[in-house]
Amino acid sequence: MKKNLSVQYLTRIAVLTALASILFLIEIPVVAFYKLDLSNLPVLLGAFSMGPLAGIIILALKSLIGMLHSTSMYVGELADFIMGAAFVLPAALLYRRNKTRKTALVGMVVGTVTMIVVAVLVNWKMMIPFYMNAYGMPMEAVVGMATKALPFVDTEWKLLLCVTAPFNLLKGVVLSALTYVLYKHLSPLLHVKARG
Repeated sequence: MKKNLSVQYLTRIAVLTALASILFLIEIPVVAFYKLDLSNLPVLLGAFSMGPLAGIIILALKSLIGMLHSTSMYVGELADFIMGAAFVLPAALLYRRNKTRKTALVGMVVGTVTMIVVAVLVNWKMMIPFYMNAYGMPMEAVVGMATKALPFVDTEWKLLLCVTAPFNLLKGVVLSALTYVLYKHLSPLLHVKARG
């Protein structure tokens, strides 16, 4: 029975990782260098159905596979992992304690808020310095990418608070809404069942 459970568990992780890796390649431009992808949808579905550890495994594998076609010297994939974990872990931990739709919703709200805070910090301390150093871009050039779309964004902090934060709010809302709609329908396929 244990072997059967582990095979089911690993199979579901593999399928969700493959789906997340495909979705990681499909990016929708939003503003400046920010692009929306839905790769954390399978991660969150896996975390809700199999637990937080499964979610982190799927997220880590997706990030490792993403490194094969990295255009950011792996910094983007590392940042994606950190921000993804900030979103998925709070949601999955809260849901694991009380598996109701209301708790799932509260968990995703907490995860979204956590992701916004972490995204601002990660962009401030990791992503913006990376672009400045790797591409020899001054801060004005980095900020300028957002200024083209939003003229009032003319400083690093305006970029972080008026572009990074709202973008991650959008990302959290989209992922949460899709998870909320899809999870109940996909739940029978995602749960690992013990067979005698």
